[in-house]
Amino acid sequence: MKRALWLPVLFFLLATGCMSAFHRGAMSGEPKHATFAQVDGVRVRYVDVGEGPAVVLLHGFASSLDTWNGIIPVLAKKHRVIALDLKGFGWTGRPPGDYSPRAQAKLVFDLLNQRKVAHVAVVAHSWGCSVALAMALAHPERVARIALYDAWVYEEQLPSTFQWARADVLGEVLFGLYYKELPAEKMAAAFYDRRYVTQQLVDEVKAALDRPGTTAAALAAVRGQRFYAVQRRYRKIDKPVLLLWGRDDRVAPVSVANRLLRDLPDSKLIVYPRCGHFPMIEAESASTRDLVHFIGDGATASAEPTPAHSAQSPAPAPAPAPAAAPETAPPPAAKPPQTGS
Repeated sequence: MKRALWLPVLFFLLATGCMSAFHRGAMSGEPKHATFAQVDGVRVRYVDVGEGPAVVLLHGFASSLDTWNGIIPVLAKKHRVIALDLKGFGWTGRPPGDYSPRAQAKLVFDLLNQRKVAHVAVVAHSWGCSVALAMALAHPERVARIALYDAWVYEEQLPSTFQWARADVLGEVLFGLYYKELPAEKMAAAFYDRRYVTQQLVDEVKAALDRPGTTAAALAAVRGQRFYAVQRRYRKIDKPVLLLWGRDDRVAPVSVANRLLRDLPDSKLIVYPRCGHFPMIEAESASTRDLVHFIGDGATASAEPTPAHSAQSPAPAPAPAPAAAPETAPPPAAKPPQTGS
């Protein structure tokens, strides 16, 4: 009966274009210098720069590899750095299928296989941390060490809307109506200093949300967040782990970091004051220094440590789209406006 009541709303959303279908292939407005690979039937945008021990960078929910624009050139001085837009996000395709962390981890490994990289250090942010941990659980022999920024990896972190969205029809209705709404407010909630959320950024994010397949992919990724099935296994991960956290994060509070500190046997936590969900932006200097030190302590060389095709950092790209929850991401190069003294 309840399902029947939702059907007219669902049909309305479909008829008015409030819901989007999945999308395969290229999208209008792709960055001019972007590189793509076909991986498991998904057109994946990636960068592969520098040479040396390999590091892979994983962005968060509704974000993109552009989250790491401030970090990639620093790591690439001594490492081979591979970053990608995960399935459904950035400029990567949005085909139907499995969007769970485990499936995303397989996509990452398959891209690494194409790039002839056997072992990596993994750096991840927010929901991307669930992909990093899935990689360590699936193939621990290929993961040297892990750095996690403000992780989103526990069932208890999921808001009620994410739980409700697991239901057929109801999830489509919720995301069709609300996923693209209030991007400025959603972004502001992720920062300690709200001056990062400029009008130009909001406009770019709105444009990113309109890319084909975005809403359908986001819903699929939310439905793939069933952490209760895996979070008890985190204790089996014996790799060195660095937790980098914003003290004032309202999306993934420091209590989550303390829980991870207990669950991951070889972990260390660094907390940055006056910082929200994006330490790589609001605590850029300190967090990047700590990351470089941690990665440099033990990143493992790739099986074939040949230089990447380009030693240049990736060209700037439009801002990644915001999440309905848990996160939003501005361009990493963005600085808050200066105020007069």
